[in-house]
Amino acid sequence: MRAGRFGVLVGAIALLASCVSTKPSFQNHGSAIVIAHRGASGYLPEHTIAAYELAVKQGADFIEPDLVMTKDGVLVARHDPYLSDSTDVADHLEFAARKTTVVSPEGKEITDWFVWDFTLAELKTLRARQVREGRNKAADGQHTIPTFGEILSLSDLACKTAKSKPSFGFYPELKWPSAHKARGFDMAGAFKAELARSTNYNICKAPLIVQSFEDWILKDLKNDGYFVVQLVFPVGWVPGAQPSYTLEHVSTYADGVGPYYLMLLDLETKAPNGYAERAASLGLDVHIWTMRDDALGPGFSSVDEQIKTMLDAGATGVFADFPDTARRVVDDWNKEHQKDH
Repeated sequence: MRAGRFGVLVGAIALLASCVSTKPSFQNHGSAIVIAHRGASGYLPEHTIAAYELAVKQGADFIEPDLVMTKDGVLVARHDPYLSDSTDVADHLEFAARKTTVVSPEGKEITDWFVWDFTLAELKTLRARQVREGRNKAADGQHTIPTFGEILSLSDLACKTAKSKPSFGFYPELKWPSAHKARGFDMAGAFKAELARSTNYNICKAPLIVQSFEDWILKDLKNDGYFVVQLVFPVGWVPGAQPSYTLEHVSTYADGVGPYYLMLLDLETKAPNGYAERAASLGLDVHIWTMRDDALGPGFSSVDEQIKTMLDAGATGVFADFPDTARRVVDDWNKEHQKDH
């Protein structure tokens, strides 16, 4: 190997190593972190640069890009690989024949347009839409689908607005990794390569947490030193059902667990059921999803009550569609908690 090429290889390895963090350095807001779920998705179309920027202004500790892959192997931000609910793809007659039927990880047949059947250039012709009914749709049609690289460029903002350390971090989720693998995509490889390529990210060194519903890809990333969080849900989405992964299993490879929020509570009394306490005893952070101002959980009279109940139950992180609300409630809870101690 020539000396020059060896130097390039060493530099690339060093750059990749700089992306990896065994323990993210969180902005010091208190004992719990606020994660902007798909950006400030309660206000703007989800997974757009504008939604992420608004989340930062509203005080989020982390912004969450869900990642899927294009036909030409580029990671982009969509909540799922299908496009009809979050974009105007159905209005593009040139893509009418791209509609296909795919079986989801949960075994459900979905007929839709899928990101992996589009090149990045084709996806860039689409425009984002607000997904949830009842929310402001004034920004529909104004924003493109961002790449992971474009999102990482927001690292520049994280460092510009910080006094001593990055003001926010990134909390990407790798979506449907087995489905991508079955189609020949190396999702973990693309993820690591994009981090290595991002100049802004590597200069700023913003905190990074990686999450997924599938354990095998997190184990791969953990082997490279990433801070990983295993997402879990009640099997069959039946209240009180067994979790998709046990805490004991998760603790063998992950740094944290991301449960559906009701998994922390006794469903009749709303009292803590010990889940978060067991997770903490195993060394796991507990980041619950998802708090929404406009969609309260059963038995809650306000989102403030809901978030505080989750914090009381042991949540150390909160995914929220309205980051400003979560920031206010978490800060208030932290102040009250500190007074008690």
